[in-house]
Amino acid sequence: MTTHGDERAALDGVRRPMLRRLAPVVALLFLAPWAAECSWGGFAGTDMLGVVVVLAPMYGGAAVLIREAARRTGGGWPMIVLLAAGFGVVQAGLVDQSLFNPDYLADTEFAELSAADRTRVPVLGISAQEVVSFVGNHVALTICAPIAIVESYLSPARRLRPWLRAPGLVAVTVLYLLGSLLVFADDSGRKGFLASPGQLIGAASVVVALVVVAALPRWRRRPPPVPAGAPRPTRPGLLVLLVYLGVSMLSGWVGVAVSVVVVAALVVMLVRWSGRTGWGQRHVLAGAAGALLGAAVLAYLVPPYTQVSPTQALLSDVIVSLLAVAMLAGAYARLRRSDESAAVRSDR
Repeated sequence: MTTHGDERAALDGVRRPMLRRLAPVVALLFLAPWAAECSWGGFAGTDMLGVVVVLAPMYGGAAVLIREAARRTGGGWPMIVLLAAGFGVVQAGLVDQSLFNPDYLADTEFAELSAADRTRVPVLGISAQEVVSFVGNHVALTICAPIAIVESYLSPARRLRPWLRAPGLVAVTVLYLLGSLLVFADDSGRKGFLASPGQLIGAASVVVALVVVAALPRWRRRPPPVPAGAPRPTRPGLLVLLVYLGVSMLSGWVGVAVSVVVVAALVVMLVRWSGRTGWGQRHVLAGAAGALLGAAVLAYLVPPYTQVSPTQALLSDVIVSLLAVAMLAGAYARLRRSDESAAVRSDR
């Protein structure tokens, strides 16, 4: 005979696996908007929680869906990066349309600091510098760094597996669409601007091309590791940090050209290293750390969107630094425990 205690125990047993399965999803939903908009000092500390909650459906939803697509199909990090670039174009070209709106930053503290007009392409109505900045930051901060950090907290067995079933995927998709609609409908962000049909078609075409390339079967084929050993994780981490800071400081057409060349060289170097024996999650996390710490350093050099006192700005930047360091330290500690547990099992 089954007792009420047995029923509660069985129910708790069902709830625990569900909570365990959804925990990384929730973490990624909230980490993505924080990394995208707060990690580089865009908002004061008092505004961060509200920003994260409001933007979690759009930024977090995109990060979860991109991660699920890559892990379900075996596309790995090449697919994640390509889909992240596609999301960057969707977000900046179709949703808030900041790529095409010359007055997007007009009422912010960046109005006088922006050098976007110096690289504006009249025929397309875009600034090449903003394309590099907006899309690049979506790739590095909104999608890749949060995924790498959350996956580092998981066991190796769960790290590369899907987190959601079909109902969860549908729910996150609806959440993402509603979040994007909310941002598009916020006229205070677009300031009444609407991109032309040609601009929208052009942006959509780029997105489709990136999605098609991301879906190519070649990303699912993993060649055997080359005999050369992978570098220590500090090397890719330091390289990403230096490139992130360097590209963020450049402006004008020369800056755009140098940024494209440097980022391309960084990608080539990371791809080569990742094909060597010994490349693992520590290296992936180091790359994410380089981007996130670069953003935290940049926070001390740029103002938030709205005017605040110097004390408030400094306090917000310190909060950003502490949060970034705490998340990364926790991820590294989790990886160390996983490696130690694996070593113990292999010795038995």
